[in-house]
Parts: sequence; C-alpha cells; structure tokens
Amino acid sequence: MSRSRVPLVLGLTAAGGVGYYLYSAGGDTKVAQKKAEADAHRVSTQFKSELPGRGEQAKKDAEKYGAQAGAKVDSAYSKTQNELQKAAAEAEAYAKDAKSAAQKKVDEFDKKVEAEASKAKSGISSWFGGGGK
Repeated sequence: MSRSRVPLVLGLTAAGGVGYYLYSAGGDTKVAQKKAEADAHRVSTQFKSELPGRGEQAKKDAEKYGAQAGAKVDSAYSKTQNELQKAAAEAEAYAKDAKSAAQKKVDEFDKKVEAEASKAKSGISSWFGGGGK
C-alpha cells in the first residue's frame, strides 16, 4: 500500500526550520522565536508589496475608476435633470391647455345661462304687460 509522503515532508521541513532558528540563536528559544517572527513579518511585507494592485499602481487605478464612476454619476444626474425639466414643461403645457379648455367650457355655459335668462326675463315681462313688441 502506498501512503502519502506529504505529512512526512512537511514534518521534516518544520523540524528543520525550528532547528535552524534554535541553532542561529545559540539555543535560546526566546531569541529564536523573535527571529522567526521578524523573518515572517519581513517575508509577509515583501510579498504584499509585490502583489499586483498594491502601492502606486493601486492609487492610480483607484483614481481612474473613481473618475469614471464620478463621470457616470454626473452623466446620470444631468440626464435625470433634463428629463425632469422636460416633464415639468410638459406638465405645465398640459395644465395650461386644461385651464384654457375649462375656461372655454365655463364661457360657453355662461353664454347659455345668459341666453336662457334673457328668454325667461322676456317671458315674465310679457305676463305683466311689459315687453316692447
């Protein structure tokens, strides 16, 4: 049966790393631990600085994408403003048309009422002997 050798290799590598730091520290475990932490921090910092999208390039990309997003927001805002102004103008024109139509109907009604009142007045006057016929 074949078993995986990965755990054995990882274990030997870890033991070798511990042995290296203990040997370089002269057998002092506290010093070995501090050296290992310092090395880990240095490697982590170096790795992070080499990642794409870090540092100056990240700032440039962020500014570029920020400017693009700002332009899109400005464009959407101006488009919305234009549409709102157009809608307001259309609503105002519709209100004006509705007002003039209503005014026209009121004028027609007034003329009709005045004509009917005039007829009624002449009819009542004729009952009492008035009327200049």
